[in-house]
Amino acid sequence: MKILVINSGSSSIKFQLIQMPEMQILAHGMVERIGLEGSKVELKTNDQVFEEFKDIRNHEQGLEMVAELLLDRSIGLLNDPGEIDAVGHRVVHGGSSFSKTVLINEEVKEKIKELFSLAPLHNPHNFKGIEVAEKIFKKASQIAVFDTAFHQTMPEEAFRYAIPENLYLEHQIRAYGFHGTSHKYVSQEAITYLNKSQSKIITVHLGNGCSISAIKDGKSVEHSLGFGPMNGLLMGTRSGDIDQSVIFFLMDELGYSSKEVKKILQEESGMLGLTGYSDLREIETKAEEGNKVCTLALKMNAYRVKKYIGAYAAALNGLDAIVFTAGIGENSDVMRKLICQDLDFLGIELDEEKNQIRSKELREIQKPTGLVKILVIPTNEEIEIARQSFQLVTDMLK
Repeated sequence: MKILVINSGSSSIKFQLIQMPEMQILAHGMVERIGLEGSKVELKTNDQVFEEFKDIRNHEQGLEMVAELLLDRSIGLLNDPGEIDAVGHRVVHGGSSFSKTVLINEEVKEKIKELFSLAPLHNPHNFKGIEVAEKIFKKASQIAVFDTAFHQTMPEEAFRYAIPENLYLEHQIRAYGFHGTSHKYVSQEAITYLNKSQSKIITVHLGNGCSISAIKDGKSVEHSLGFGPMNGLLMGTRSGDIDQSVIFFLMDELGYSSKEVKKILQEESGMLGLTGYSDLREIETKAEEGNKVCTLALKMNAYRVKKYIGAYAAALNGLDAIVFTAGIGENSDVMRKLICQDLDFLGIELDEEKNQIRSKELREIQKPTGLVKILVIPTNEEIEIARQSFQLVTDMLK
């Protein structure tokens, strides 16, 4: 079965063509800078790289270009769009409507649209990817895999807010959690590696968006992101946790509208707000050059993660492993070092030499004396989406 996985972002589309159940990646690539200058589409196979630089006006045009490359006879991946059996779509917010992967129909699409306001940076673009894929890959099963689904195992004491009960019962205001596809994938990889059916693991997903999960015996029991993907850790442009009083002050005393406050906290805060840069590589470079603002931002970022590690170790009543993943978690030895400093009382002892090694493979970076495994595991949300899509289609065919 050939499954095309689509992760449609605000100005980009990541994709992988995967042969299942072998989990063989036939091709992968990205459409970058959609609607901006310098846009391009890139496709990689095991032995070839294809790039096309062209003004890409919108997501529909971007996906059409992906389809053209997949169907290019000189590349030899597909002869017909009908060869795609399923298209798996990452959808960020599933609310309380979706606790598992689903076949997309009109009812599912309407519910995804209803959740636009809860994930305005993500769900509208995820939805656009679905609409375009339906036009291009007409015979394929369109499948939605929700970031929130993995966290539906959180107990009520973890996902409820201390607000009037009718707001929960009538409006489903609760913590949902995000990045679930990534947390599920790396936690399963860690469990297999540890060879422990019963395990207590903290997974730390650090990218432009950041989150941390407490996972017991393979199930999410606590997570840093809540009703929307804004709170918890510091992120590229999002503030993470903030005192609610700040929001009231901005509106009541400084005259900002709720829309303006949302824009500040979602798009102008986090590392960007602190330093003027949203790319952590730039911030690390500036910090090395002696920029005190960037140095402070790195310390603040690590300190927030460290606090959550302590809280989640308590929630789990112990800890077997901590996992770093996603762009920053996998590649920034600086952030891993800052986060793991002074956590030896938990049995977390980082080996600095191992920490500096770059690799695309699962690896341990703790000292021999460390009681807790410190693992770096490259995430692969696309593989996880393909797994779940394959399972759903297979079950439907039985």
